[in-house]
Amino acid sequence: MAKQLELPAFFKEASAAGRPVVKDPPKFDLDVYIANYKGKTRLDRLLLIGSSSTYLYLEALKAAIAEAKQGKDVGRYESAVEALRQISPEDPDATADLEWIDKMAKRVKVETDRLEQELKGYKNNLIKESIRMGNEDLGSHYHQIGDLSSAMKAYGRMRDYCTTPHHIASMSFKIIHVSIEQGNWMAVQSNALKIRNLNQREDDQKKAQPKLAAAMGLAQMASGNYKEAANSFLGTDPRLLTEEYNEIITANDVAVYGGLCAIASMDRNELQSQVLENSTFRNFLELEPHIRRAISFFCSSKYGQCLQILEAYKTDYLLDLHLQRHVPDLYYAVRSKSIVQYFIPFSCVRLGAMASAFGTTEHSIEEELVDMIERGNLEARIDTQNKVLTAKQTNARSAVHRDALEMAKKYEKTAHVRLLRMNIINAGLEVKAPKNQSRDPGSGYSDVLLGQGGGIGMQLGKGGLRSGNPRF
Repeated sequence: MAKQLELPAFFKEASAAGRPVVKDPPKFDLDVYIANYKGKTRLDRLLLIGSSSTYLYLEALKAAIAEAKQGKDVGRYESAVEALRQISPEDPDATADLEWIDKMAKRVKVETDRLEQELKGYKNNLIKESIRMGNEDLGSHYHQIGDLSSAMKAYGRMRDYCTTPHHIASMSFKIIHVSIEQGNWMAVQSNALKIRNLNQREDDQKKAQPKLAAAMGLAQMASGNYKEAANSFLGTDPRLLTEEYNEIITANDVAVYGGLCAIASMDRNELQSQVLENSTFRNFLELEPHIRRAISFFCSSKYGQCLQILEAYKTDYLLDLHLQRHVPDLYYAVRSKSIVQYFIPFSCVRLGAMASAFGTTEHSIEEELVDMIERGNLEARIDTQNKVLTAKQTNARSAVHRDALEMAKKYEKTAHVRLLRMNIINAGLEVKAPKNQSRDPGSGYSDVLLGQGGGIGMQLGKGGLRSGNPRF
């Protein structure tokens, strides 16, 4: 690990600009952590750690440079070298390998020209399967060199040449992969739904289910729909444990993402029944036992222990590619829920007792409570003189009277409308629908009969009430 007594200027500028800077050491070992992934996500995660962690930046960026040189993405290699140059300009790896860049650029150009010429030949021969495979090869090539927009176009052109559900599913999975790297979450969801609606064989559906659930969970989490994301991760088939999907997400990630989203969005009964008692998700929780302990503590009303566990792993989550920007919102949701649940049984609580229960100071807990009250998350008042949090007292008798009056008004209005309709029919003023039209409840004729058609219906109704003699 790279420990520095003084923060490099890069991290000071990042902190001033509001970008995440993680100053504490994570619990994971970088080599072991990154070995769980393969493909381009390894490089993306190394770059994120290198630009965020003051402890691992040197090790992560050196690993990112080495990883980039094993691939064909010259742009990502230059980004990794530039990041290291900004943080540690005196490091030998901070100088770009111009010979490798020139050699790889020429190789990429030759490969691109070859694949494009092959695709032109396939189009001239009018063989649909060859055209489909040519577009697939070209899209994979663009993906490897980092040209994601061209990769999306190449994969999109496969659509006209897909002849089986398997072809469509393969194309959609490739688009999902590229869309996740682009951050195009709408495309991820639309293609995931497309695969789900395909008429595939049962074996193919079961094989695709874990990937679809994980991809949908990532898209929903990215858009802030934590409850839906939790349900997607909770429904992920444990076969993902053995499936080769590490280019995007691992089974450990499913456990962490699903557990955090569930704690932030579900109540204790839902957590108990849908998470802890979920035989499918239990396989994932075994990989991350601290998540299971945190959920168990929350369900047992031991909120302090739950928050302590989450706080201990916060550094790791701030260095996660998909979780980093959601950590503040998720942690706030969990903490505010814990405070609300803790306060429910009491009419008043001393701030000192709450501070002790949540491991903080009276001043800090008071600021949190003020923020929650202002946001409408907590129905209470703070007695700053006596340092007491008091629940708002509601007048039950007044509420019952108010509900009764509202119900009486609705009943009176309904009775008036029904009498109005009876008098209109009795006076012979009913407007009958033509024979070729049905008098359904949503038609304009019914609106007139029910007195909902405006002033005319009401005026006719008043005349009917004065002269009519309704029959009951």
